[in-house]
Amino acid sequence: MKFIETRGNDGIHPQQVTFSEAILSPIASFGGLYVPSSLPMLGEPFLTKHLNSSYKELAKDLLTTLAIDIDGSVIDEALSLYDKFDDPTNPVPVVKVRDDLYVSELYHGPTRAFKDMALQPFGVVLSSIAQKRGEEYLILAATSGDTGPAALETFKNRANVRVACLYPDGGTSDVQRLQMVTEDASNLKVIGIKGDFDDAQSALKKLLASQTFKDALKAKNISLSAANSVNFGRIIFQIIYHIHSYLELVRQNVIAMGEKVYLDVPSGNFGNALGGYYAYKMGLPVEKIIIASNENNVLTRLINTGRYDLRGEHVVATTSPAMDILISSNVERILFDLFGYERTKELMAGLEAERFYALSDNETMKLQNLFTADYCNGAEGKGYIKEAFDHGYLMDPHTATCFKAYDCCATKPLKTIVYSTAEWTKFSPTIANALTGEKDANDIDALESISTTAKTPIPAMIKGLFSKPVTQATVIEKENIEAEILKFL
Repeated sequence: MKFIETRGNDGIHPQQVTFSEAILSPIASFGGLYVPSSLPMLGEPFLTKHLNSSYKELAKDLLTTLAIDIDGSVIDEALSLYDKFDDPTNPVPVVKVRDDLYVSELYHGPTRAFKDMALQPFGVVLSSIAQKRGEEYLILAATSGDTGPAALETFKNRANVRVACLYPDGGTSDVQRLQMVTEDASNLKVIGIKGDFDDAQSALKKLLASQTFKDALKAKNISLSAANSVNFGRIIFQIIYHIHSYLELVRQNVIAMGEKVYLDVPSGNFGNALGGYYAYKMGLPVEKIIIASNENNVLTRLINTGRYDLRGEHVVATTSPAMDILISSNVERILFDLFGYERTKELMAGLEAERFYALSDNETMKLQNLFTADYCNGAEGKGYIKEAFDHGYLMDPHTATCFKAYDCCATKPLKTIVYSTAEWTKFSPTIANALTGEKDANDIDALESISTTAKTPIPAMIKGLFSKPVTQATVIEKENIEAEILKFL
């Protein structure tokens, strides 16, 4: 598999790169991203072949079919990390919640969020490549709450790798923050910034593209990469669970092989939805991908109107904070696939210079051929949490946005797969408020309340956070990020 660039080539970067080259240096010409030059058509034969496969068997065959330049032994080691999930035989259970709605639970890994699905194996792959090349890497991660804990978990104490993780101070749940600031491995640095996730992500992209920063790292014999979904090493592992979830419905005799479904994805940076898009491109029977947003509903407007307009907009703090994002990086990969590199470069230049771009009517129609969208506010989300709980299902606020989108966007009588991206433990005050009406509870009290109400235990890895010492207390202005990282190194 070879990779090309979303904004065309600048004459400095190679015309094509391998998978390992794309994940080691994820920012391409003109600040663009790497995408596959082509994708194989898997179709129904591949699905039928894996009807009785384990998750790891499916993943291994897909990665082999994609022909990435990673040794098979390294892939096996990477996939073995799914053994750390609640059920190693099925790390992603798919659960019926309504007659036509099934929830794919992506949160059964060590940090209780869907980012573990990609970052657990990704850490092994990247560290292995670095060791094979005899190089040291700094991995940058910007997080709205889930990428950070998952990246720190997978990279801690790994050889040839150090991590600098940026998070918006006050912009995550307490549990998410504690998962980061209690990490004590010497190769990890956690930095709170006074700003929002878009500020953290913008800083990450700026540093990835900064020759001055790269030269400062080179003087220390360190190279630069990233753990965000700008890195295709994340995306490739996110394709797998969409295929797995479809096969689970076939196994449960819910659908027949080849029957179309809706994929209903809570969307922030669009990596999860992009994985579903690539699965569709390779032959997964998908009617449409439903994009669920919260009050930061820029993606709803883009898909419904063709306009990406951030003029006068600012990130709104919501009850689903991992989606409190306005600049969704992976939309760029969709633009490239639909419209080519020249148009993508033009659109992204408009967004960066004017915080705005508009698709033509024809382009908007192409986008709407596969995507549909709606958004859910906090009050609506709590209503869906309470309704689901009353029918026996406990879910988090991000999953709740998908229930609103399902009600509004699933217009055909087809089965819908909702992707649940976080366990209830990550956002307990909101859920406790939805279930019992209690207000202003801190995380530990809310956890205990939900545990009692739902008669379900608090996982040990979550409960233990509240007694761990804070080892990463840095909070700085965003202008000081580069200096703080260099000080860490």
